[in-house]
Formats: sequence, structure tokens, C-alpha cells
Amino acid sequence: MEDKMEVNSLSVGTKTGYRLFSVTAVDKLACIHEGVEGPDVYIVERLFSSSLVVVVSLSMPRRMNVYHFKKGTEICNYSYSNNILSVKLNRQRLVVCLEESIYIHNIRDMKLLKTLLNTPVNPTGLCALSVNHSNSYLAYPGSATIGEITVYDANNLSTVTLIQAHDSPLAALTFNASGSKLASASEKGTVIRVFSVPEGQKMFEFRRGMKRYVSISSLSFSADAQFLCASSNTETVHIFKLEQHSPSQEEESPTWSAYVGKMFTAASTYLPTHVSDMMHQDRAFATVRLDMFGLKNICALATIQKLPRLLVASSEGYLYIYNVDPQDGGECVLVQKHRLFESSEEQEEEKEEEDQEDRPQQPAGQSYAATVALASTPPSSTTLMGYSEDGGAQKGEVIPEHEFAEGPVCLDDENEFPPVGNQSN
Repeated sequence: MEDKMEVNSLSVGTKTGYRLFSVTAVDKLACIHEGVEGPDVYIVERLFSSSLVVVVSLSMPRRMNVYHFKKGTEICNYSYSNNILSVKLNRQRLVVCLEESIYIHNIRDMKLLKTLLNTPVNPTGLCALSVNHSNSYLAYPGSATIGEITVYDANNLSTVTLIQAHDSPLAALTFNASGSKLASASEKGTVIRVFSVPEGQKMFEFRRGMKRYVSISSLSFSADAQFLCASSNTETVHIFKLEQHSPSQEEESPTWSAYVGKMFTAASTYLPTHVSDMMHQDRAFATVRLDMFGLKNICALATIQKLPRLLVASSEGYLYIYNVDPQDGGECVLVQKHRLFESSEEQEEEKEEEDQEDRPQQPAGQSYAATVALASTPPSSTTLMGYSEDGGAQKGEVIPEHEFAEGPVCLDDENEFPPVGNQSN
């Protein structure tokens, strides 16, 4: 299963296909589409709230299919030289990441613009793409042995900067909405750092914990970039507050904590570097205690019904929604728990029932997903060479009746293809 959250929408890959959800209220999780074009979907990426969705399944892990899910048509497909590990997209670019190469497409016509070959070994396909299409910054590991980040301009197709972020290899990367900040975590998972983009200067440093190394599974900024949340394979989700500490404020309020802080600052100049660094690292502003341990999950900060919430989607198939106190932080309160899909046993039973039925004789009231599956034009087995001479990408035959056959993609209306500024709701 693959979970992906974009502001107030959620896409989930399942054993039978994929599902797209909309979260408009705390107690309302609407499934807006269920795709059954192929089983075992492990990558599903939707372009904001548009009808364009990118899907990769375990049955064909080297092939990316792009669908217009509301019309039930395949826009196009591409095949690559190795398994697809991740896909990122914004209004300008679509990025496909393999273990040792990255492909950058123009999302308007899916033309392959650039192939970054021989990138450092990246077994998880770790990368991040700014949702702000005016800069389209792409971040990916610059080394397989240390935490170096390469920041690449996917619009102008040039390297912007290299950031020496961590001593250990990278485990998580994310941009804020405008692409001006980049957060990172290493495989140790103890420290999370935030850098300015494009300068690559360290702005913030947060300590997730000291007792044990953990595997950070996701990082996500709030829409206003005032908060950053981090989830891992432990039972705790941390929320950090990005605020600059003003020396003048400390002088104006001579509290005991301010006094102790000054003493620590003075003492840190005489202490070993790693001890001094820990003194300057901020702790979590708010936390969530999950009722699970060891399961992969992703987190996101969103505004739902005008209040800040933390959303956590877990690989066990649930979406948890918590209230966040933006003033005082502290322990977040669980307000709602939604089921995203049935258990493996229930899915198997459902699949067996479908296999026993004769699809053409299904009743007129069949589901929209089943209608889409029947009406879709089957993907062509014929492939044409892509635009890269040595990148190994092959473009499948474009479905004739779709807009791509005539020119740039045209979705139903502008409301389906909103400006980035509208994504803060």
C-alpha cells in the first residue's frame, strides 16, 4: 500500500488498485474515485485536485501510466530501464526516480526533457519536488554514504546547489509550499534540519530524540511553513515550530529559563562540538502518541474547517486526524479515525467474488470504478523510442482520442488545475 497526502486530498495504493479521497471535514472522508486498472498499485500520485493521476503497479514496476480518471482514459505511458521507485509532479514537471537515474518530463505534453544518469545509488527513490512550479526545485541524494543533498532546477535543467546536510545517508526530504525551505533527516533520524533554498544555508535544527535511532518515514511543512511534522517507525509523531529566537525578547523578559539558556550558551563555547550542537537544537513543539509501533506511516499538516490538524495515514489502512494547538502545542488530541480500505482478508474475498462473476453481465448499477475499467482503452503493447538517446525511457503509444494526441493536455476546467496558492486550504 502507498499513501500520499497533498493538503486535503489523499491517494492510496491497494492490492486491487488505488483510491482517491477528499478530506473536507474532520468527520467526512469522501472516496472520490476507485481505480481498478491494475492490481498491487504501489505508487499513485494525483496532480493537486485535478483529474490527472499517475499510477505504477507491482505487476509492471518499470512502467508509468498516466490517467484522466474522470474520463476513464489513459493519457499515455512510459517504460523505463529499471523499477520506478518514486514519482513527483507539479504543474510544470513530472519527475520519475529510479535507483540510479532520474527522468524529468514536461507535464504539458509528457516530453522527456532531461535524464540524470548515474546518480548516487538511491534504493528508496528518495527525492522531493517543489509544488511551486515557478521554481520546480528538485532535491535528491548527492551521495550514497553521507547526507549530501543535490538541489536541481527542474525548470531550467541545471544544478542549483549542494548541501552537506548530515553525516549519515539521507532518509527524508521535503520542500515547503513556496520552495524556499527544504527539510531533511538522515538514516539515524535523531536530527532534522531546515535549509534555505536556493542558498542552501541552515536555518533550523530540531532534535527528534537522543535515546535511539529511528527510521523517519515522512516530513511535511504546514501551508504557511510555520510548522514541520515528522513521522517514523516509532509511536510518536513530532511537530516542530519554525521560529527565530530574538535576543532582544530574552533581555526584555529576564525569566529563570532565559537566564539558564544564557548560561548554557556561554558554557557551550567550552564544550565538545556534538554537545554544543545538542544545546542549540530545538525540541518538539507538539507531539502525537500513536497506538501503533513499527508500521510505516506518513503525516501532513492541514487546515480543516478553519482549524489546524495533523493527519496521519498508516500502512494498516487508517487515517487519523488530530487537533493541533498552534499557540501552546503539547500533546495533540485524536478527534477522528477513518478506514481507508479493507483488510487483506476482506480484499481477497472481494477479489474472489469479482472473479466468479461474468463482468459483461453485471447489473446496470455497477460502481463507477468498474465502469471506468470496462470503458478504458487497453494500453498498447507497441512502444516508440522516447526522447532520450541513452536514458532507456520508452514512450508508449498515445491513446488517440485523448488531448495529448492533438497537443498539450487540457483538463476539464481551471478549477481542476488550481494555482499553487489555492492549495493552502
